[in-house]
Amino acid sequence: MGHEVHPTNSNILGATHELDRQGTHRGLKTRHAQMIAIGGTIGTGLFVGSGQGLSIGGPLFLVLSYLTLTVLVYGIVGQTTELSSYLPIRGASVAYYATRYVSRSLGFALGWMYWYVFAITVPAEITATSLVINYWHNHVPIAVWITITFVVILALNLVPVRLYGEAEFWFASLKVFGIIGMIIMALVIICGGAPDEGALGFHYWNHPGPINQYIVPGSGGRLAAFVACICFSTFAFAFAPELLVVTGGEMQSPRRNLPRAGRTYFIRLILFYVLGVIAISCIVSSDNSDLLNGKSGAGSSPWAIAAREAGIKGLDSVINAVIVTSAWSAGNSYLYLSTRALYSMALVGNAPKVFTRCSRSGIPIYALGVSASISLLAYLNCASTGAVVFNWFVNIINTGAFESWFCISIIYLRFRKATFYHNITDLPFRSRLQPYLSWVCMVTFLLLMLLQGFPVFLRGQWNTSSFLTAYLGIPIFLALYFGHKFTIGRNDPWYHAVQDIDLTSGLDDIIAQETPKPVARGLLEKVKAILVD
Repeated sequence: MGHEVHPTNSNILGATHELDRQGTHRGLKTRHAQMIAIGGTIGTGLFVGSGQGLSIGGPLFLVLSYLTLTVLVYGIVGQTTELSSYLPIRGASVAYYATRYVSRSLGFALGWMYWYVFAITVPAEITATSLVINYWHNHVPIAVWITITFVVILALNLVPVRLYGEAEFWFASLKVFGIIGMIIMALVIICGGAPDEGALGFHYWNHPGPINQYIVPGSGGRLAAFVACICFSTFAFAFAPELLVVTGGEMQSPRRNLPRAGRTYFIRLILFYVLGVIAISCIVSSDNSDLLNGKSGAGSSPWAIAAREAGIKGLDSVINAVIVTSAWSAGNSYLYLSTRALYSMALVGNAPKVFTRCSRSGIPIYALGVSASISLLAYLNCASTGAVVFNWFVNIINTGAFESWFCISIIYLRFRKATFYHNITDLPFRSRLQPYLSWVCMVTFLLLMLLQGFPVFLRGQWNTSSFLTAYLGIPIFLALYFGHKFTIGRNDPWYHAVQDIDLTSGLDDIIAQETPKPVARGLLEKVKAILVD
């Protein structure tokens, strides 16, 4: 494997050295990385938003939507794991790999898109928290709950990354054990073990039925229900692969730990997401008026609804408490992501240098302050109902997710082609079903991005806010990309030629920083003891 440096990539090499300088710290231990990978982004999309998917599509379409997204997101996780575990530069992001393997303009557009979408996801989680808290009838103004939630999330991001990892470890552990407990609860209810109900089985698949009609009647309504269900359900999966990339820059021994997380990701998706929605589809009716449905006066978690209707006293409150902490955790993760996205852009010159400044404990303090300010959008709930505001945020986030996953497939295909051209054989991880799955992901996510706002185009369904939140992200991304391309990047090629893609700069330092495997370290100590004796 050669170490030739091409002149056309000199700006990227400088960015690599800048990214790996002293700033953020590699403070995430193996157990932190593993648990954050398992539960870091499990949040209100699964615990609360799944109820709206059930309300839209019915039980069959909800399960089919989650199965489809599980396969597609598994493809994205495989791609990100392969390219990021090979060169896990400290402070790197998907935008950094876009700059390195495709073009500076794509890296610039992705970087800013990640920043504002990650930042907007925080008030989305805060909004969902307020919806869940309102399950308990209280007279406390919603602004108070928003403030408390925001302060907790901000405080967790102000501590050193080691303590952040520790907090997320326990938050994620609570979410994992919580979802396992909820699935067990669902099994008990389905089999007839609840106090107030007989064996449910698949009763709600028969009454009101497995498939809903959405907006229009007949076969057109069933098609609309499936498309709307899969588009909305994307929120539960959004940006989990990107979380792996960013934490890889601050975890110990990332070339060993990232592949571990990537290999088991599909199993986690099946266990938590697919089994979770199968359980939901059996224990809650799709026409339950308490489900989140985008209207005022609704928004309870389907898990809490099921526990209450089954007559299991107090369990609905326990479930809601778990969901509140889950929303705190997911908001915590996304504020971390948005801060690191802005920090990473500043290091390579795509954002003001002031955002590179870190505290003594390695926190990009100015990047954190600006990112956290976007969370003030959560106070929109004081003027509109939480369910409406939540749907606005979901539309914006889903558009960003579709754009991200489309671009990740492009980045991966360029990286893959470069590895074969340069005869790179020491990859820590090779994803399966490639490059075919990358092409499937590209086409599918592009189609879903164009379809997600389709209800506003049906007769009598026009809604300006829904249209803007569903589609405004597309012209913003194109404006960022072409604005950079025709100004700062006007002399750059549209994409790096495969022979100019640099796969070696910074690699030796990364390999040198890897701690030896525990088994190898034990053998080394034995050899030393023999030599000493």
